[in-house]
Amino acid sequence: MKPAPSRLAPLFVPRIWGARNLAPLFDAPPGPEPIGEVWLTGDQCAFASGPLAGRNLGDAWPKLTPDWTGARIRNAPRIPLLVKFLFPEDKLSVQVHPSDEYARAHEAAAGRVGKTEMWYVIAARERAEIGLGFQPGVTPESFRRAIGEDNVEYTLRQLTVRPGDGFFVPAGTAHMIGPGMVLCEIQQHSDITYRVFDFNRLQADGTPRTLHIQQALEVLDFGQPRGGQIEPVRIQSGPLAKTYLAACRYFATEKWEFTAPVPAATSSDRFEILILLSGRGRIESSGESVPYSPAEVWLLPAALGAYQLAPDSPTTLLRTYVPDLQAFTQQLAGEKIPAAARAHLVHL
Repeated sequence: MKPAPSRLAPLFVPRIWGARNLAPLFDAPPGPEPIGEVWLTGDQCAFASGPLAGRNLGDAWPKLTPDWTGARIRNAPRIPLLVKFLFPEDKLSVQVHPSDEYARAHEAAAGRVGKTEMWYVIAARERAEIGLGFQPGVTPESFRRAIGEDNVEYTLRQLTVRPGDGFFVPAGTAHMIGPGMVLCEIQQHSDITYRVFDFNRLQADGTPRTLHIQQALEVLDFGQPRGGQIEPVRIQSGPLAKTYLAACRYFATEKWEFTAPVPAATSSDRFEILILLSGRGRIESSGESVPYSPAEVWLLPAALGAYQLAPDSPTTLLRTYVPDLQAFTQQLAGEKIPAAARAHLVHL
């Protein structure tokens, strides 16, 4: 099975806080329910092109060879990166995700994998906000009181978001996403969420969603915030404007912007994911050419090697992969990115 660029079909997931307008990425929801998340690399996402067309990613991944997954990621039971688009039209719950260590000890049924994530803001209305990390002085005791008084959202730092912003959200960080934005979320492949407060709203059957206050209190980080707004670093390399957003042991993410053909290559140690935000064109490799369009996600196998992105219109995409952090840091140094900037980009 020759490695080739392979497009994954989106999976539309209804959420109580979701939207009925999925612009600027999709024309309309596929059904009457509001869509909150569009999963792009979930187990149930089907290959829409390439040699694996018609198979679900969750079924195919465990059988893929290192030519596809990369030498460092062999034997992983599922793809380690979960990519989503989020369409909040109401506040999400105040919530937190566990670390790997906590998940291994307490979440066997959910896969034993924690959840560190990042958000890239694709679109945002004026004054759209997120809550990310605690306000100074918040303690476990004051947080418990806020839960009892239904004002827990005010314990969070409120940050206004604008298109192009990025945010790093390590496990243990309290957070809440507000309405009026479209996000791309890149994260560990885990769906473990501990809700602390859900604004007393009810589901369609009249019941509230489950809260997980005790688990949340066990994993919340009340120390100095480790996440927050990303300080990106932009470099120009020929026709490519490349912006480094964030890197940790779970993922590294770059934004690519270009109007002319861009040569690139995969690395034998890892696969790559390309997330198309705008623009149309072609992915050219080994004498083959496949078209790309906005809101598409492409899996590029590790052994693909050299390829070219040939735009028909100005293109913006996110490129994400599981990095070797030592090699990644050396790459930043080789691109003459100052040490202070590297320290903001790389989260150890």
